[in-house]
Amino acid sequence: MLSGSKIAGVTLPLFSLRSEHDWGIGEIGDLPACAALLRRHGFSVMQLLPPHELARGETSPYGARTGFGLDPIYATIEALPDLTHGDVERTLGDAGMHERSELRALGHVDYARVRELKMRVLEAAFRNFDEREWKRHTHRAAELRAFAAREELWENDLALYVALREEHQGRGWSTWPTPERARDPATLDEARVRLADRVRFHQWLQWQLFLQWDAAREGTLRVGVKLFGDLPFVVGRESADVWACSRLFRTDLDLGAPPDEFSDVGQSWGLPPYDWATLAAEQHAWLRARAAHAARLYHGFRVDHAVGYFRQYVRKGAALGEFDPKLEADQEAHGRVVLRAMCEAARPADMIAEDLGVIPAFVRQTLGSLGMAGYKILPWEKEKDQTMRDPTQFPELSVASYSTHDTPPLLAFWDELPAHDRTSLAALANLSNAHGAPLDDEQERALLRLLLSARSALAMVLVTEVFGERTRINTPGTVGPHNWTYRLPAPLEKLEDNARLRGRLETFGTLLREAARSP
Repeated sequence: MLSGSKIAGVTLPLFSLRSEHDWGIGEIGDLPACAALLRRHGFSVMQLLPPHELARGETSPYGARTGFGLDPIYATIEALPDLTHGDVERTLGDAGMHERSELRALGHVDYARVRELKMRVLEAAFRNFDEREWKRHTHRAAELRAFAAREELWENDLALYVALREEHQGRGWSTWPTPERARDPATLDEARVRLADRVRFHQWLQWQLFLQWDAAREGTLRVGVKLFGDLPFVVGRESADVWACSRLFRTDLDLGAPPDEFSDVGQSWGLPPYDWATLAAEQHAWLRARAAHAARLYHGFRVDHAVGYFRQYVRKGAALGEFDPKLEADQEAHGRVVLRAMCEAARPADMIAEDLGVIPAFVRQTLGSLGMAGYKILPWEKEKDQTMRDPTQFPELSVASYSTHDTPPLLAFWDELPAHDRTSLAALANLSNAHGAPLDDEQERALLRLLLSARSALAMVLVTEVFGERTRINTPGTVGPHNWTYRLPAPLEKLEDNARLRGRLETFGTLLREAARSP
């Protein structure tokens, strides 16, 4: 639970990191260096978006094909012990080395090209491991076996799932032959033998990724920064988890949102709702495991769509849906049981509730009783007369911010605010001349001071706000290369060499010290 002195952090997708050695996307090995940079300028928390393995062609971190395994696209190639000098150059050739340089210089992430290039080298590294370690039954071969046994809950199923999906040209499990789709034991045993090399490759990948992650997590804490993450509410219908644990999901229904002022028919998200009865019969073991796994990855994490643990809106086809559970008293009791179980499994990691949108009062009361901080987005926090709420009146157990990864950063947010809201926010920040747009530097600093003055234990800013950009990380309801592809304006090693970027970082350092949020 968040406690003690007030602190501040940055929401920074892993894919957004840049370094002088990267391959066109952020890498696990970059996390300690980024943490050190943030710590030098007063930040104590670095929050990532989910780093789980994506299906090919997918870019959204909320579209992963596993709730547990990490994405090989984030591997730090140079840290792999199974590569020897010259392996990268021999594997990629001149054309591949040139492409790596091109990808490194791009201002956005090109997932398909980065993945293809990295997978070629990862395959080569695994072949080295297979010849030098596995076939010789070395201690490192034993370590891989131990990893697969330790992570048996998800690792063996994930490795087999990915191998089968490769065999089926990338198609989801719902299209596979019935024996594979239904997980016939004899069929799966035969597949494990037939695809043994590919299964072992994917086990090796996860082993190496988690070794890198564990080292990076320790490295961020060593420089004084806690690594936070994000736990999606549910997994995709075609995910390894739904294939392996279909009893825990209602694959005949869709998760969504009820009708509201913006939609007469509500929303359908195409995701499978949980089967609460089965989960309860198993003492919520799978949800406990997810929370414990998140606590292994992070020092704290955001629980996406926290209201969903109280009540899911489920629907079938185009028909209007209903809440599950239906009655408010049952919803309150249900959410308390489930989230308490997850909190227990996650200790000592902080669990923060994403409680934005239309949230019943009993949900926030229950979250508070469980010690879970909720979010306070300044432009959305209003009094009964629709004036902005003074952030110094926010509850201490909360996270204050101007934005999320789904909204514009402050500079762009301000431009879009209705005049009434802009006037109200300007009054709170003591700005008599900030009713128009855009903001100048002094006005922006005043608004940032307002955020940092919040009573909230944690104040968060987007990485784009740190560097004074208007770029959005994601625009909900849209699909395209503008989403989930943002990269830092310069490599980590060069950020402080740029006078403007260094000035932005130094400004935040000053503001954090003034607000007593810099330990």
